[in-house]
Amino acid sequence: MPSTTPGPSPARAVILVVEDDSSIRTLLTSALSAAGYVVATAGTGQEAMFEAGSRPDLIVLDVMLPDVDGFALTRELRAQGVYTPVLFLTARTEVEDRIIGLSSGGDDYVTKPFHVQEVLLRIRAILRRAAASASVASARLPLRYADLVLDQDAHTVERAGHPLKLSPTEFRVLACLMASAERVLEKRQILQEVWQYDFAGDTRIVDTYIKNLRRKIDHTPPVMIHTVRGVGYCLRRSASDTGAAT
Repeated sequence: MPSTTPGPSPARAVILVVEDDSSIRTLLTSALSAAGYVVATAGTGQEAMFEAGSRPDLIVLDVMLPDVDGFALTRELRAQGVYTPVLFLTARTEVEDRIIGLSSGGDDYVTKPFHVQEVLLRIRAILRRAAASASVASARLPLRYADLVLDQDAHTVERAGHPLKLSPTEFRVLACLMASAERVLEKRQILQEVWQYDFAGDTRIVDTYIKNLRRKIDHTPPVMIHTVRGVGYCLRRSASDTGAAT
């Protein structure tokens, strides 16, 4: 499980760079080191799995590795209980690819060719969100609604006593819904609360994470996450819905 202590400063944060192109790997290593981060590197998915075992604070992950797809690697990490934030690097520019990447458990997405400064800004934003979530988690009691319990200190979620495995972003989306249970939240409100400015206007990101949460939370009745057509989403006990699920 991810730590609930405040996020590390750049001088102490460990960034794992997973990139098979040695020139890009060297460029990122130099830039991150100059910015005050501790950098570990890997050139293959197999090496990345080994390095991820040391629990870095963030993984910069190339999608097109020689031995495994970066999206598949992220799903495997999540399945093994590694919830380290992931920033994807890829030459794929389609919005659908970004949605696939984020739905696999990633936290952000930068396309190649990229500016090093953008990568640094994205990394800082991800670490800042992680630190903010940890700070809030340590200051609040568990959120409870019906048979859902979200413990912000332990970073755990249960439904009807059964533990659920959520990625850090899924956890934040659910916490947002639970904090406003029975109120309809517009997609833009969820974007602002969970991602701040990063995906402003791209509400499909919200739809993707709601779909992931439904698969994990609503596999048994009653359905908890509801769509309000044309508006957003609502967490409530009622088994009836006010719109089609996305």
